[in-house]
Amino acid sequence: MTSRPVGWLIERYVTEGRPLPDGLIDVLTNDRRRGARQLAIRLRSRVDSIATEERRIRDLFQFENQLHEEGYRLIAGVDEAGVGPLAGPVVAAAVILPDNHHLPGLDDSKRLSEARRVDLAELIRSEAISWAIGISTEQEIDQLNIYHAGLQAMHRAVTALPILPDHLLVDARTIHSCHIPQRGIVRGDSLSASIAAASIIAKTTRDAMMVDLDRQYPGYGLAIHKGYPTPAHLEMIRRLGVLPIHRRSFRPVQLALGSQPDESAR
Repeated sequence: MTSRPVGWLIERYVTEGRPLPDGLIDVLTNDRRRGARQLAIRLRSRVDSIATEERRIRDLFQFENQLHEEGYRLIAGVDEAGVGPLAGPVVAAAVILPDNHHLPGLDDSKRLSEARRVDLAELIRSEAISWAIGISTEQEIDQLNIYHAGLQAMHRAVTALPILPDHLLVDARTIHSCHIPQRGIVRGDSLSASIAAASIIAKTTRDAMMVDLDRQYPGYGLAIHKGYPTPAHLEMIRRLGVLPIHRRSFRPVQLALGSQPDESAR
């Protein structure tokens, strides 16, 4: 095998990413060819990166595994997306993953590229034991405030699960009026696999909703900024007015309503 040209080895084990035969790296390390020794360094780095990622994924199940040891079987992670935007709903998700299920790249949705979030969301939906979303509208946000509207969306996501869990892991809070045992974990979307999965489902669901709203209300850039208070979004509010999907309890929207006619009839 190692008598093969270095280019052939690179194509097979780097470009194609095939499994490495036992002892290949050690043999390449002692090869007289400089290219072979450099390949050994690349392959060892790849092996180390894979091992590090596997440990990270295992660590993400620390809270779920603790609950399994206490006798809980179906554990749902719960998270929300859309607390900070000036427009659109807040969306929550609840996800029950199989025990120690390996989802390569699983992480807090904020740390992932949009393309990676979409790919992982598809995997989560197909491989989760159960998942559901809950939504609180812009009107409910204005009536309840964003904190309680987020809790309401979380509660709706949990109760919408086709298979109900016997314990919840929730990002940074606990859900009021929910009788299922639960634990709030600060920065849970980066510490718990179930919460991370929920954060990805919530984020991708809300992003898709904002893309749809962009078609309904062109000119505001909703598909780009997803309703967040970017300079471009604030400029469009000043220039074109306030939409029905804008949160009127948020100060930038209130300021816009006070400075120009309310165009909520659009």
